[in-house]
Amino acid sequence: MKEYGKKTWLIPDCFLNSVSKNENVSHEAICVINTTERDAHIDLTLFYEDRQVKTGYSAVCGAMKTHHIRLDKQVSDKGELIPRDTPYAILVESSEPIVVQYSRLDTSAVEMALMTTIAYPVD
Repeated sequence: MKEYGKKTWLIPDCFLNSVSKNENVSHEAICVINTTERDAHIDLTLFYEDRQVKTGYSAVCGAMKTHHIRLDKQVSDKGELIPRDTPYAILVESSEPIVVQYSRLDTSAVEMALMTTIAYPVD
């Protein structure tokens, strides 16, 4: 199969809301598809307006698979969760070409909102 995607992606508008008004928890996800025949090892670097860059978040998307990386469940190699109620951006770097979609489910109101977009691929 032909390989699709890029190895580097940017997601500039991220925000994990701490408020949930029903059984659905407000969360974000990075949805990845890997069309290669090799596992994609993915590193996430977080950028903030008012604090230092955070590294050490990672995931693996298997060969010829899709993977939904729930950001509210990501734990860094230092044991740190991604902070809620804080604007941030993500640099996604993969060992293999992947396609990245970003989604945010906001359940802070009874009427849930779902936002999704393709991340920005970098050559």
